[in-house]
Amino acid sequence: MNIRKAATTDLSRIAEIYIFNNRINYFPIFKDPSFSFGELQVVSLIDHYLKKEEILNQLYVFDDGLIKGFLQIQGTEICKLYVEPCFQSEGIGHELITYAIREFGADHLWALEKNTRAIAFYQRHGFCLTGEKEFEEGTTEYIVKLRR
Repeated sequence: MNIRKAATTDLSRIAEIYIFNNRINYFPIFKDPSFSFGELQVVSLIDHYLKKEEILNQLYVFDDGLIKGFLQIQGTEICKLYVEPCFQSEGIGHELITYAIREFGADHLWALEKNTRAIAFYQRHGFCLTGEKEFEEGTTEYIVKLRR
């Protein structure tokens, strides 16, 4: 198993993975360069994680000598699941979601409605759209709930 609890020393890699995914997947939707390329920075994200110890306790990384993906789980909700774009489609996301389901009973999550690739990934892993949706905080875009 290549998945382990995240350590403080993993935060820079976790932040990189999150930011790269955010810029690739969300910037084309939100078109907010001041957020994607201004506010969203590795150092400030690490600081955020360090200030909120409960977040660090919810993070798990896929590490096969290099951290290639991570998962944030709170209770049975998958809060984040990201794989480094250079390593996507290699089964890492599958391992992370399978781990979340097996180890934590993960049974629900929210995804950006326009992120059809992510929604299809979750559906392939037994999650179904519930019909529930709400605005992503501070935006005019919807997030949709999926449940297993």
